[in-house]
Amino acid sequence: MMKKILIISYYFPPSGGSGVQRWLKFVKYLPQFDCLPIVLTVNPQKANFPHFDHSLEKDIPPEARVERTDTFEILNFYKKVSAEKTAPSGNLTAEKYATFPQKVFRFIRGNFFLPDPRRGWNKYACRRACELIEKENIQYIITTSPPHSTQLIGLKLKKKFPALTWLADFRDPWTDVFYYKMLYPTRLANKINKNYERKVLETADKVIVTHETTKNVFFSKSEKISPEKITVITNGFDEDDFSNVKNRDLQRFTVTYIGILTNADDLKSLLSAFSKIKNKENCLLRFVGQSGTVIASEIAKYGLEKCTEIVPQVKHSDAVQLMADSSVLLLLTPNESEASSVLPGKLFEYLAARRPILCITSPNSDIRRIITENRAGQSFDYQEETEMLQFLEKQKADWEINKISQLTDTAYLKYSRKNLTADLIKLFEDLKI
Repeated sequence: MMKKILIISYYFPPSGGSGVQRWLKFVKYLPQFDCLPIVLTVNPQKANFPHFDHSLEKDIPPEARVERTDTFEILNFYKKVSAEKTAPSGNLTAEKYATFPQKVFRFIRGNFFLPDPRRGWNKYACRRACELIEKENIQYIITTSPPHSTQLIGLKLKKKFPALTWLADFRDPWTDVFYYKMLYPTRLANKINKNYERKVLETADKVIVTHETTKNVFFSKSEKISPEKITVITNGFDEDDFSNVKNRDLQRFTVTYIGILTNADDLKSLLSAFSKIKNKENCLLRFVGQSGTVIASEIAKYGLEKCTEIVPQVKHSDAVQLMADSSVLLLLTPNESEASSVLPGKLFEYLAARRPILCITSPNSDIRRIITENRAGQSFDYQEETEMLQFLEKQKADWEINKISQLTDTAYLKYSRKNLTADLIKLFEDLKI
């Protein structure tokens, strides 16, 4: 008989975005390891997802069950008063400059709806989770965040069902994430959030994080947390997503960034370096996703309008093909002290795309280490314009010979979603699941 595991996640297809990928892919491969995933998520017709991607639904295996509940969405008010009429991204920092109303909303969000506005889902999720635990005799639950309010569901379920084995999965840090201070938390709000965080970390049977920096941060939160309690399982890539990718010769030397740009991203040195490449008429700088409002003025400032392309949000399969249709892939972390704890999921898809990576990040970031270990490109500090230009010129010279840049090192294969699911199963076995 397959082991039943209840996975509680606000974001799940048809929600799109990088936050969906981690547990969608675990759900995809868990049945191959004799585990039956039961996913508890929100009704997409009631939820506030920044965007949708129905193409991801094909990855939900037939063995999996998906239970969807009602929710009370505080963000509906934001949608009514915002100019975009859409829910904000989770980090609320995609605007280049926050307007006064946006700052007011951030303050309200950071002080009155703790730990986050999606807590309105908890009541409905807890009720349905209790029904599933009792009816299905479920012994093992996983909560994944952000939104970190989802971890409070696990806290409540563990209190009601002490015999449950609870794994708390963190895709991002909580009070140490780089945008936390942009929500203007008061001393009281900060105390409440840190108390929530500490209780979750102390109470969960196991804590899963995506990289070592977060593990070290969480370990310092309480004397009751041992290093053995926190396990690192990184994000990764799904080999199936790349099975139909076409490797096409490019007519222009193409540098591609995929994802959300925030007002904490520092592109000045990169744009200045790109503007100095020889024969720029054969070059293309492409931004894919939620980046247009952030980058448009900077592009004009450096005179790059004719060699820049801004592509709106695309479905995941198209994003993967655009990675392959690149000479260099651009990766950024915010120019903030807390950003060393950022390890974006797209890093691993960049690795799978087998294109050289130009990464702009802090010297002590995990991203820099992983790129170096996998011989996947080069990392730079935010002000290393000369070095970035040299890297771009070298890659452009290689492109002029080969028209396509194909990395050959195979160390990246350890980050495949199937291999990472095997790591998750090993964790289950250690907990005697």
